[in-house]
Amino acid sequence: MSAREKTGLQALLTPEESVLLLIDHQPFQFANLNSHEPSMIVNNVTGLAKTAKVFDVPTILTTVLEDRGGYLIRGVQEVFPEQKPIDRTFINTWEDERVVDAVTATGRKKLIIAGLWTEICVAMPALQAAGEGFEVFVVTDASGGVSAEAHDMAVRRMVQAGIVPITWLAVMGEWQRDWAREETVPGLTEIQAQHGGATGVAFAWETQLLAGRTGSGA
Repeated sequence: MSAREKTGLQALLTPEESVLLLIDHQPFQFANLNSHEPSMIVNNVTGLAKTAKVFDVPTILTTVLEDRGGYLIRGVQEVFPEQKPIDRTFINTWEDERVVDAVTATGRKKLIIAGLWTEICVAMPALQAAGEGFEVFVVTDASGGVSAEAHDMAVRRMVQAGIVPITWLAVMGEWQRDWAREETVPGLTEIQAQHGGATGVAFAWETQLLAGRTGSGA
């Protein structure tokens, strides 16, 4: 990614240019997740998946050795109930031609990745895809490693290669871009209420206040 591509309006994500790749959010991977609180990753990747669906962003689901590592977590699978994750043997997702073909078929060049673990199953495909002409973004708070150091070193390594670290709410904000785009607002409001932490609590409070004001005839 050139310096020009990293700055300016064109550096921001749009739904029309994006494709999302979710890698190995499975029980075995969560068992040794120590860089983050596991429940936070579950919350964030589920919120990210729901956001992608609201914006009709193509989303590819993958698992590794599903029979041994377990099925994709329910929160993500339920967002795309019709989609069977691509189950791999390759550690590096980008070496599985089915995954590359699925991403390439979308015709989109801004590849957003989240997965477990950051230092292996995220870094490997991110580095390879970046070398093959994709603009790669890694959702760091929907990914995690076996230790805080492992996650941090992986993010640093990817940044050195021109890959962009981003958080899931930042992805949401860049896809939405303008609250006047009303068709996606109801869906995002529900996602924030369910997965946005204090933002969801604050929204519920605001709704309560507005309902009370309407009831009083104000």
